[in-house]
Amino acid sequence: MHHDQPNQFALLAQRRFAPFFWVQFLGAGNDNLFKFAFTVMVTYQLQVAWLPPSLAGLVIGALFILPFVLFSATSGQLADKLEKTVLIRFVKSLEIAIMLLATWGFVRSDVPVLLACVFLMGLHSTLFGPVKFAYLPQHLNEREITGGNGMIEMGTFVAILLGQVAGGLLIALPETGAAWVSGACLAVAVAGRVLAQAVPLSPATDPGLRINWNPFTETWRNLRLAHGNLVVFRSLLGISWMWFFGAVFLAQFPSFAKEVLHGDERVASMLLVVFSVGVGIGALLCEVLSRRHVEIGLVPLGAIGMSVFAVDLYFASRALPDAPLMTLSQFFAQPAHWRVIADLGLLSLFVGLFSVPMYALIQLRSPASHRARIIAANNILNALFIIVSSLGAGLLLGAGLSIPEVFLVTGLLNAVVAAYIFLLVPEYLLRFIAFVLTRTVYRFRIRGDEHIPVQGAAILVCNHVSFVDAVLLMAASPRPIRFIMDSRIFRVPVLGWLFKLGKAIPIAPQKDDPGTYELAFEQARRVLDDGELLCIFPEGGITKDGSLGEFRGGVMKLLATHPVPVVPMALQNLWGSFFSRVEGGTAMVRPFRRGLFSPVGLAVGPALAVPVDLATMRGRVQELLADKAV
Repeated sequence: MHHDQPNQFALLAQRRFAPFFWVQFLGAGNDNLFKFAFTVMVTYQLQVAWLPPSLAGLVIGALFILPFVLFSATSGQLADKLEKTVLIRFVKSLEIAIMLLATWGFVRSDVPVLLACVFLMGLHSTLFGPVKFAYLPQHLNEREITGGNGMIEMGTFVAILLGQVAGGLLIALPETGAAWVSGACLAVAVAGRVLAQAVPLSPATDPGLRINWNPFTETWRNLRLAHGNLVVFRSLLGISWMWFFGAVFLAQFPSFAKEVLHGDERVASMLLVVFSVGVGIGALLCEVLSRRHVEIGLVPLGAIGMSVFAVDLYFASRALPDAPLMTLSQFFAQPAHWRVIADLGLLSLFVGLFSVPMYALIQLRSPASHRARIIAANNILNALFIIVSSLGAGLLLGAGLSIPEVFLVTGLLNAVVAAYIFLLVPEYLLRFIAFVLTRTVYRFRIRGDEHIPVQGAAILVCNHVSFVDAVLLMAASPRPIRFIMDSRIFRVPVLGWLFKLGKAIPIAPQKDDPGTYELAFEQARRVLDDGELLCIFPEGGITKDGSLGEFRGGVMKLLATHPVPVVPMALQNLWGSFFSRVEGGTAMVRPFRRGLFSPVGLAVGPALAVPVDLATMRGRVQELLADKAV
């Protein structure tokens, strides 16, 4: 696909994205610099009787997450009601104040004050979270949003990583560690506040909103609101599941490194680095693989990879021999450890592939006026899932399971959850199959896909060459399409099941089966009422000889009651390939006659204005067919 748009990194040179990216990058980095330095300090340097080292990590983590559970809903309202730069600048000023308090705490080695600062930094992130994701759709278009999200996701993970590494190194400096940490935290906070001045205005999306200050009723209302749109809500659950899955690994890294891999602290940091880099690479790969649209076909791919490598991680690490603690170089000297690291890296890469399309989907499909509140609901769910995940992992370890066994359980659980999600939302699975087909069996070239309307109802008319036309069109469209298809296709094994899953509408000729015929039109009208895309193959059957047949009048019947735009499309070069009818009219006689990767084209023309007649429609499809791009 040839696009004139530059790639996702070009966004970093633009004012609509860059200042915001760095503000959020520094914010995430500071949270982690402070948290990690404080955790190390309590674990290794300051022994406080009421906070044993084994619990310190959990307590600090819980205090940081608590504000997300309590205040996300309220901060979502603020992000929808206020102009976003006002909020960003306020949050950044607050961060400076918190860091001044933390400096005082570090200087006096005052644990309660520092714990309060952890809570306040959690509050700072809670206020910033909804702004962070609601800002993007206001400044990026549909084609940039996957890339933009990939960048933010990658930036966040890199910031977490750098923050933790910096925090760990600075606090370890003899005598002056705490002073260095306080200085670094303050400097980062001030830099963030300065950059916040440059973030461009983002008008309020719902200025008339009355704020409900009760966090509990508002949280409940948010979750109900998110539940209103099922595709969005299931994506929210998918993201929360990703955090549940990731938290199991992140929380166990220090003990996994020490007990199982027999490595020192640097090995533990290295696991973290591998994990974060993996997620970052996965997030950036989304852009490459999804051809700039939000490609939810990547979600099943991510889920499969997550399970495969979590299970393999168990097999790679369960039987490592006992050994004295190793340094990084000793650790890497052993080939057995390479498999562990490869599993971990690939596992996290698939986590990135799994999550980014869902973030983008939530932003695109949630109503603009409620966007920040839906993202707030997501943060609440994430926090709850992370808490449940750490309790669950704690129980399993308490019941005597080893850490590799906990990873195994998580991987198997992920397979169950994934299967459940894909049966609930067949859209994911269908897009995945379309994604694989259009990259293996066919080399797919699309031209004019910008003519597919981004919102609102429309009828797509296309020539009918093969059994998989619908799958190819699905891969080309950024939105789900409902197809009207010959009821006989539903009897084809596998494909029939797929189309049923995809809620295709079966139709039969009026004279053969008037009931099915009427029902099809009833369903089709409902699709258009819902503002969805409806695709019709007006030839009424698969072409026998590759030429364009006569158009039937069914389309006109629909347009009479629903005058929506009609978008002409043509599939090129598909006739004579794997699934079309050749040689005596039967499909799949010599499937690979044209080899794998046979080039197939789809040309989309601008929408035809209503009123339109059949001859014009057929003429446009015929022109597109002739205009070979492949």
